[in-house]
Amino acid sequence: MAETTADAADEPLEWTPAAGDAAEAGLATGDGERLLEPEEIADLLEPGRARGAGLEALVNSAALTYERLPMLEVVFDRLVRIMTTSLRHFTSENVELSLEEITSMRFGDYLDLVPLPAIIAVFKAVEWDNYGLLTLSSPLIYSTIDVLLGGRRGVAPMRVEGRPFTSIERTLVERLIRLVLAEMSTAFEPLSPVEFRYERLETNPRFAAIARPTNAAVLCKLRVHMDDRGGLLEVLIPYATLEPVRDLLLQMFMGEKFGRDSIWESHLARQMQVTGVEIEALLEEQTIPLGEAMALKVGTTLPLNARPDSAVTLRCGQVPLVRGRVGRVGDHVAVRIEDKVDGEEGPR
Repeated sequence: MAETTADAADEPLEWTPAAGDAAEAGLATGDGERLLEPEEIADLLEPGRARGAGLEALVNSAALTYERLPMLEVVFDRLVRIMTTSLRHFTSENVELSLEEITSMRFGDYLDLVPLPAIIAVFKAVEWDNYGLLTLSSPLIYSTIDVLLGGRRGVAPMRVEGRPFTSIERTLVERLIRLVLAEMSTAFEPLSPVEFRYERLETNPRFAAIARPTNAAVLCKLRVHMDDRGGLLEVLIPYATLEPVRDLLLQMFMGEKFGRDSIWESHLARQMQVTGVEIEALLEEQTIPLGEAMALKVGTTLPLNARPDSAVTLRCGQVPLVRGRVGRVGDHVAVRIEDKVDGEEGPR
């Protein structure tokens, strides 16, 4: 009896939860799997719950990954430098512009996040035949109007809640928008000439729908500082708009000239002019059966159809260059060039 008790004490004890404890712990099987409670299943499947819960929320909140466009980042960096100067002339103030971030998001999500009141400008990329959005935040709108109308420094512009923008305010903001679009065209010019043409102003995001809500878009946020005033300027360009120049935007480059190095190009061009290449004169080509080719041996005569006035092709490797006629200059066989070979003909 004592031995039995000692053996039982040496064995590890296994705890089996009761039915109520298992429900509270979320355990149902011995394989380590956790079974969901009815309330948790309802949270996942019930479509009427608040946003942020359920399978739909899990799908919608998934991180979106889009291809990175390195050249687009430098285009907007160039835009910042250009606009800093042009805005100083436009406002006669000490304006500083900074690039906050460049992100990718769904078009519908962006419209939902636009803080109101705001002015949204719809513009068209004429050469790309598509549209984009330019959004000015409320602080930037009132700061610009205050500066253009001679407001005093150090005094925050007054903002009247609940009223629409007046025609004077819209006209002043439209001047700023046209200036920004012109500078955007200048920033894209080294990459691809494009005109960003102003279309219309909207104050309701629902009327600025230029793409489907699920379409991907690139969002660039610019922060404008005018002494103690300023605000946020956002440029939204759908990926569909950038499709005509997508290959150019995928390139990696450094420098103001988008990766071009004129010194290296000139050096490479000079070296190519003095590079030695072998030129072959092709008198004739024949196609013979494999049996005859295997039977060739030393002393075999292979008759050619070439005559003294036959045309000869000069080629470099497998690339034909020019055609001419065989002749003789002194003790040397020569070829007089008569015409060039079209590049589309390929090797003969």
